[in-house]
Amino acid sequence: MEQNNTNTNMFDGYENLVLVRYGELHLKGLNRPFFERKLVQNIHASLDGIQHRVTRENGRIYVTQISDSDISHAIERLKHVFGLHSVSVAISVKKDWDSIVSACEYVMENELKQDSNKTFKVFAKRADKKFHLNSEHICREMGHQMLVKFPSLKVDVVNPQIKLSIEIREKAYIYANEIPCAGGLPVGTSGRAMLLLSGGIDSPVAGYMLAKRGVELSAIHYFSHPYTSERAKEKVIELTGLLSAYAGEIRLHIVPFTDIQLAIYQNCPEKETTVLMRRLMMQIAERVAQKDNALALITGEALGQVASQTLESLCVTDDAVSMPVFRPLIGMDKTEITDIARKINTFETSILPYEDCCTVFVPKHPVTKPDVKKLRESEAMFDFSQMIDKAIENTELIIKNNYGGVCR
Repeated sequence: MEQNNTNTNMFDGYENLVLVRYGELHLKGLNRPFFERKLVQNIHASLDGIQHRVTRENGRIYVTQISDSDISHAIERLKHVFGLHSVSVAISVKKDWDSIVSACEYVMENELKQDSNKTFKVFAKRADKKFHLNSEHICREMGHQMLVKFPSLKVDVVNPQIKLSIEIREKAYIYANEIPCAGGLPVGTSGRAMLLLSGGIDSPVAGYMLAKRGVELSAIHYFSHPYTSERAKEKVIELTGLLSAYAGEIRLHIVPFTDIQLAIYQNCPEKETTVLMRRLMMQIAERVAQKDNALALITGEALGQVASQTLESLCVTDDAVSMPVFRPLIGMDKTEITDIARKINTFETSILPYEDCCTVFVPKHPVTKPDVKKLRESEAMFDFSQMIDKAIENTELIIKNNYGGVCR
């Protein structure tokens, strides 16, 4: 659980560190060590390029040996790690009262640099029951010490501006901030699934929501050159990089789709072309997913949003594959989806005006209530098997890591 031995950040004998908290993992019973190990692994991956050391002790994870100049950068990365509930920049000291008081004074001084007239409250957790003061006594005594040291402070037990926190464990940990993180489950604890990534607003959000439940992501994109531009392709690669900040490494499969799309529009009923295109996309995605050891497909569809997302259309597209199809946005409206896209920083890229293959050759009057039997018959009007084989054979693989790196 340890790596990258570096110089420890020290001042007056105290050690700077990041204290990490996790949420749902405490519910995992005998499986909890597996989830914790995966979380530590993901923390290491998120901090790649930053010198650090990670340790796990008694329900807490500590990230140490980070230089002062890298602390803020490390926090920003950790905020995106699924499975983390919150983090705090803390200092650790020996478990003697004088050292704890001095550390609290140091932390409080930093909090009062800009404004000395703040309110505060002391919080304490005594995991080490051998410590001579219980939590209530720690809070009372430290509150008194702070009021003596900083006369301008005022106590507010309801809504304090400063939450001075003390944890008594194998050492004493002192901090005055708690930074919210992404929550959820560690990526890699719930298997792998294949995300159909169009380049629009919805599909990156769908991928984010499944990754939050611990799912590793592969992604697939259908590229119809020359009807869609290289900029549209680069846009999807950029979205994959943005999503990988949360989901970790993503394997992006770019499938040449032009010949299949033209064959659909030349050989099948016009009003059914959109749904037929979706069926063939699903079939290709399933085959690529099987090669990538993915167990399910993910789409960004929301019920009723467009003609291909009516309940009848979704049933027809599901009929094309045997894998489970996850639609985490199915009951959301566009405003809710857009809010999440803005939060995860994919919105501005998603709205770049570069068309994907789903927006070309759109029929004037698409069928909204297709019949499964009729669509199977329409699909059978042309043998797509060789085209599908060729498209999969010529698929381009791009691997995006947490920080947007590209490996083609």
